[in-house]
Amino acid sequence: MSKKIKSKIVSLIVILGLGAAGYFLYQKFVAGAIQLKGKNYTYIYIEKNDSFEDVINDINSENIIDNLEAFEWMAKKMELDKNIHPGKYRINNGMTKRQIINLIKYNKQEKVKLTFNSQIHNLDEFVVYVSDKLELNEDELENYLTDEKKLDEDFKLDPENCFALVVPGVYEVSWAISGEELFEMIKERYNLIWNDKRKASAKKTGFSIAEIITLASITQSESGIESEQEKIAAVYINRLNKGMMLQADPTLKFANKNFDAQRVLDADKEIDSPYNTYRYKGLPPGPICLVYTQAIDAVLNHTKHNFIFFCAKPDLNGFSDFSVTYEQHQKYATAYQKAMDKRGINR
Repeated sequence: MSKKIKSKIVSLIVILGLGAAGYFLYQKFVAGAIQLKGKNYTYIYIEKNDSFEDVINDINSENIIDNLEAFEWMAKKMELDKNIHPGKYRINNGMTKRQIINLIKYNKQEKVKLTFNSQIHNLDEFVVYVSDKLELNEDELENYLTDEKKLDEDFKLDPENCFALVVPGVYEVSWAISGEELFEMIKERYNLIWNDKRKASAKKTGFSIAEIITLASITQSESGIESEQEKIAAVYINRLNKGMMLQADPTLKFANKNFDAQRVLDADKEIDSPYNTYRYKGLPPGPICLVYTQAIDAVLNHTKHNFIFFCAKPDLNGFSDFSVTYEQHQKYATAYQKAMDKRGINR
């Protein structure tokens, strides 16, 4: 075999060796898929102001990368240190290191879904729920929602009823959203509901928007049926106009924190709370739950009638019996109480 041929063979072997080594290194450090132990995915959370080193440490703490030095080298080459975005990132089993880096570099974070519904009764519950889901701490969130200057300038609300700002629904946000950004999102939803048409309707009622929302929260707690809400709202408005106490059972449940109670007892009426509408005249300080648009519209478009009493029908179908006189109301109330007793509903 000639020296020329031998030289070609050696060169070919070297090239193949380098290629194999390169392929091995590529598979190990670049293309190689990560293997999560016992799960299909995990999350990493990048906080505001996290440094590149913090991100690397976060990834390392989840035992995602088998060779951290190689990953850090690759991340710098891909300029991750210049493109860090705070948020929640889902790392799936089988992702490559390059995919993980690009996930953060291009801000492909997983949004957090905040579900606000009527089961959230007050600002404290709202703050605890949100802070548990996001990076925001309770103090930061509450400070934004009770900022007296912002509330007065934009909504004519005082901190006592700032809860009226929150519109029920699903909010998709970054895990690292700031208090100010969340406040702006809440404000945007609020303004969608309280458009010029509803503001004009509110003005005709003689109540402020905050008072309408509070009234709607009580009405909504009484019934979920739109036509009933319109009649119930009118009962409360009639009572307010006559200077009577509201005597609304849902406010007692709120004051006593018996949110799931099906029945109000006389003992519940003893609590000394501004939300006890059996003791204090007028509307309570703020809403007793988050309020859906249907209930707001029921107040704005309440039925015109002379009823000042109502009571749930004995068959508990969501409808009520309405009356003008206390004597007639007592008959309805007695029938209702008997129906509750028969069903064994004591609380």
